This record gives sequence, structure tokens and C-alpha cells, in this order.
Amino acid sequence: MSLQKEDVENIAHLARLGIREEDIPDYARELSRILDLVEQLAAADTEAVTPMAHPLAMPQRLREDVVSEENRREQFQAIAPQVEKGLYLVHKVIE
Repeated sequence: MSLQKEDVENIAHLARLGIREEDIPDYARELSRILDLVEQLAAADTEAVTPMAHPLAMPQRLREDVVSEENRREQFQAIAPQVEKGLYLVHKVIE
């Protein structure tokens, strides 16, 4: 696929990019190469390929579930305008 000057200008407009007039041929060439590669990838036969959820078949490393910070709720709520039973009170905004 070969992009024309108008195509590059339209793409730049949609992406809200300002490009110089002398750079348009380079952008057209590079974007055309990217689109050609996408066409090649789309043409590959993947009918017999099983989709995979992750490229590596290995378990996820998880950290231990331990408390890493002290409870400072009372300190934080001390400066709140209104608190009741450990909850922040706010004005109703939707009726």
C-alpha cells in the first residue's frame, strides 16, 4: 500500500500532529512500509494455531500478602470536615 501526500496530511490532522511539508514524503514512505508489514502479517495462515493467553507458560510470581504500612486512618480523618464511625461524610451531589 502506498500512501499519498493527502493521506499523510489527513493522518496528521486526525492525530493532531503538526508536520513540516518537507517531511511528508519520508512519513509517507515509512507509514507505507508499516502498512505493508501489517498486510504480510494478515496474510499469514493462523488457522491451526492455538491462541495463547501468555507467551510464557509459567506461573505468575506473587508477593506475600503482608501489611507493609501502618494504619493511619485516625490521623487522616482528624483533618476531614466530617467523619462518622470511621467513614468520611460528604454532601449529597445527586438527587
